[in-house]
Amino acid sequence: MNILFICSRNKWRSATAETIYKNHPEHQVRSAGTEPSARIKISARLIAWADLIFVMEKKHKQRITERFPEEVYEKEMITLEIPDDYQYMDGELIEELNAKVGDYL
Repeated sequence: MNILFICSRNKWRSATAETIYKNHPEHQVRSAGTEPSARIKISARLIAWADLIFVMEKKHKQRITERFPEEVYEKEMITLEIPDDYQYMDGELIEELNAKVGDYL
C-alpha cells in the first residue's frame, strides 16, 4: 500500500511521519505539503500514487480537494487532527502519530 502524509510545509509533521514509517515492510511512504513553501509540494502525481492519504488538519484536506478534485475522487483521506505544534521528530508528535495511524497500518 502506498501512503502519503500531508501537512503545510512538509518540514515537521508529515516529514516525521514519513521518517518513522518509511521502513515499514508492507507500505511505501511519502510526504508532501500544501503550501508554496513546502519542501515537497503536493501534486497530482503524488495523489495518484497514494492508496491512502493522511492529512494533519482539516484545512489540508480542503486545500487538496479544491486543487485536485478529480485526483482525490474515491481516494481515502484521513484527517489526523494533529496541530502544527511540533518540531521534526518530536517525541510527542511520534507518539501521537503512532496512536492515530497505527490502526490503519
